[in-house]
Order: sequence, then structure tokens, then C-alpha cells
Amino acid sequence: MTYKMIVSDLDESLLRTDGSISPADIKTIKQLQAQGVKFVPNTGRGFASVQGLLQSIGTYQTADQYVISYNGGAIVENAHDRIIAAHPLPFAVAEAIFRLGVAHPELGCHIYTLHTVYVFRPTADELAYLHSRGVAYRDWQAHDLSALAAHAIVKVIFDHPDLAIRQAFAREVAAKVAYPCTVSYSSGRYVEFNPAGIDKGDAAIALGAHLGIKPAEIIGLGDNLNDLKMLQKVGLGVSVANGIPAIQQAADLVLAVDNDHDPITALSAAVFAPFEHAKK
Repeated sequence: MTYKMIVSDLDESLLRTDGSISPADIKTIKQLQAQGVKFVPNTGRGFASVQGLLQSIGTYQTADQYVISYNGGAIVENAHDRIIAAHPLPFAVAEAIFRLGVAHPELGCHIYTLHTVYVFRPTADELAYLHSRGVAYRDWQAHDLSALAAHAIVKVIFDHPDLAIRQAFAREVAAKVAYPCTVSYSSGRYVEFNPAGIDKGDAAIALGAHLGIKPAEIIGLGDNLNDLKMLQKVGLGVSVANGIPAIQQAADLVLAVDNDHDPITALSAAVFAPFEHAKK
């Protein structure tokens, strides 16, 4: 199989623990691009937060190069940050979910519009994490979202280190909000609410169709549950060694290296120039 596009999660997948990309992976990505392979960040983050990465890999403000953001909520062409597809939550749904979260003082919240991240009730640890990822944000003080009624809200997420607490909140939302959100978990800290039917996998397939690339010709790299649909729907699903068990089980290929040890370089060696020991 000839693969024509790699869609890659960022945090805990492509990026190292400190939020940076390794020099070896920068070199490998540029080599793959020279061979005609598209490299597309596919992230839960907003596209504004990945501009430094795009500069590193040579696709910053470049036509016919792309980012998938907000867990598939937007597909953006890098040149002029042109949004070619966007899928916001119904405002009433975003408002209802946010109000439920407000009632839980242990939860922090991020509200993502197409261009801005608003952060409500962050802990010091959360602010440090956002800083390490280069995420620009605005403080949100209100206990409702009425001031954002005219804006497209692409997702609402809540942070807490305890997965059981996040899962319990997701069950509460499902019971009290009459809308089938796509719910995912990421980075060992977030529960994320996207519009129904929106995920990283469908966005990757949609971008591929836009570019004339078949699903079977796409590679997806990930580590966590918000990457699951991506790994299942593309031609070759790949997990880093630090991927959670469900991701490793779903993957067609599990790399021998984690996100701190040049995962794209390892992927390239295994798939584009495979050694015998790397073959499945």
C-alpha cells in the first residue's frame, strides 16, 4: 500500500513530554513531505496553538497544507488560516453542558470557539500544562455562555485528573442533555464534548476526500481515546508505545518507541522503509 497522508495527534503522540517536537522527527517529516506525503496535525487543540509546530515542519501559512482541530470540529488550510469545514455545537447544547459543569466546583472548563479558547476555573497545574503547549487563552468568569451566543462553539471540555470523576460527569451530561454529543477522553486530564458524529477519524477521511486521497492511503498516529475513531477509520492505525491499552489494541501497528523518542522517525522506518523486524 502506498500511503499519501499521515494525520497525527500531538500531545503524548508526536510531541515530547515538554510539548516540543524532536529534531529527528522534524527532519523525517520534511523528508516525507519531499516524497509527496502530506503531514497533518490532527488535534483536539485549536489551530492557533499549533502555529509554532507548523513553522518547525515547514507548513506554516502554506497553501495546500492543513490542520485538523477541535477533535475534527474544524479543518483548516494553513494559508491565511482558511477554514474549509467547521462543525459547531448547537449553542443551547454548549450552554447546557457548561452550566452542568459549573455546578461541579472540582471541574475546570475550556470553551472553544473557532478562534479563541476561554478557560474557566483553571488550577495552577492546568495553567502550567496550557503554557507548556503554547495555548493562548482568555479567562472566562461568567457562569453562563450568553456572551458567546453569536459565536460558533466547536467544543466544550472539562479537566480533572481523576478519570472516574470525568466519566461520571459524562454520564450526567448524557442523562440531562437531550443531544448525542461525541464524548472523548484525552491527555489523562480531559473529557471532551463535540457535536454528534464529529471525530478525528471522520475529519481525516473528509480531508482525504478533499485532496483525492482514499481512506486506505491514510496513516493515523495517536495515543488516547479521542484518537480511537481515527485509528479505526484510516488505512493504517498506529499507536505510540505509551498509547493506552484500548489504543494499542485498536492499532494495526504499535511503535516500539514512546512520544519522547522520535515516533514519526520510527513510523517512517517501519512503514515507508521497513526493516524485517518492523514488519507485522
